[in-house]
Amino acid sequence: MKIVYDTYDSPIGLIHVVVDEIGVKKVFLFKEDWEDYLIENADIKLDKQICKDVVIQLDEYFKKERVNFQLPLSIEGTEFRIKVWNALREIPYGEVKSYLQIAEAIGNPKSVRAVGQANRANQVPIIIPCHRVIGKNGDLVGFAGDKTNLKRFLLELEGVNIDI
Repeated sequence: MKIVYDTYDSPIGLIHVVVDEIGVKKVFLFKEDWEDYLIENADIKLDKQICKDVVIQLDEYFKKERVNFQLPLSIEGTEFRIKVWNALREIPYGEVKSYLQIAEAIGNPKSVRAVGQANRANQVPIIIPCHRVIGKNGDLVGFAGDKTNLKRFLLELEGVNIDI
């Protein structure tokens, strides 16, 4: 299967997108993660044409012209994680939900920690809006480890009032 990439120069820095014949496979927000991916996938080729729709839609998102992504995805995960990711896609632009609310939405209210792990394992951040999930007390927790400043930026871009 052909796997290609392109780079988008966003307000949060360079974003690398990986696309295969099915759809968007990965979105890298951080240079170190992209570099690790390249070590394991050294033969990946740049293809601006195949990645064009992803880059356009990301650009529209950052310009506040897009609230929903209309892109085919080619992500892999357990049945549980896919349920979580589908629930994340249901969170409207400019709104947030807690990890508990996501666990309840998938019918498993005791799975809050597993929801957090699935959130962390999201392969296509922004497109699957894991940044819209917050702690039950409204805390900005658990985004790419300790990168809550990026989570804050994305939520403020969407008009979410962050009082933390």
